[in-house]
Order: sequence, then structure tokens, then C-alpha cells
Amino acid sequence: MRFFILLFSISFFSLSNFAQKNKVDLTVTLTGIANKNGMIEFGLYNDPSKFAKVGQTLKTLRVKITSSEAVVTFHDLEPGKYAVCFYHDENNNKSCDKNFLSIPTEAYAFSNNIRPKFSVPTFEDCSFSVTKNKSVTARLVY
Repeated sequence: MRFFILLFSISFFSLSNFAQKNKVDLTVTLTGIANKNGMIEFGLYNDPSKFAKVGQTLKTLRVKITSSEAVVTFHDLEPGKYAVCFYHDENNNKSCDKNFLSIPTEAYAFSNNIRPKFSVPTFEDCSFSVTKNKSVTARLVY
């Protein structure tokens, strides 16, 4: 009986380590930050139906601005397709402010440096594949 418990324990921990080893990290750099007011919010998405929707992110990170660029790392992700939305929350109200036409009044960006014309871009436009640790860069739009 002890043999089976030992064998089960070894198998369980081996599978846990295997699953953990398949996880990847995504480092995201945002450039073009004009001032040090407020925070930068990074929203990570992996579901096209939720892309760019407030409160629907897979993971969200907010960082204080210390220079003209901000860098974050999303850890322990499953390999797959991801897209990132960013905004400069200058007044630190945890919302990307917009005017009466719903056009952002705070700087924003999308992964792959997609520059929207009249609406939010699609997940497909902004997505990229992550199969191993990866770094991506985007630039804010003012």
C-alpha cells in the first residue's frame, strides 16, 4: 500500500511540475509616455469576445509612471493567443476617460501598435501568439 501512495505522490508532483513548466511569461513595454501623472494600466486578453471590454480582462496590471516607458510582466500564462490594451490614467480614476463622442481623452494603445480609425480594433488585429517567454512593445497614441 505504501508503494502505491509513494507512486501516486511522485506521479502527482511530476505532473504538477510538468504543467508549471509549460507556463510562459509575457513582458510588455509601453513607450511614448508624455508625463509622470497617474498610472499606466495594462489589460491582457485571451478571449476575442471579451477583447477591449472594461472589466473583462484575463489579467490587469497598473504601474506608477517613473519614465517615458513602463514595463510589466504577466507571469504563468498558458501558451496561446493574447492581446493587450493600455491607457494612461492621468487623473488616477481607474477609467479611460472619453469625450461626448466616446473618443478617449487619455492616451491609449493596443498591442501590435494597431491605430484604430473609427472604432476599437479587433482581437485578431491586436493578438499575437505566445508559445514561450516573449516580449512585446507598443507606443501610446495621444
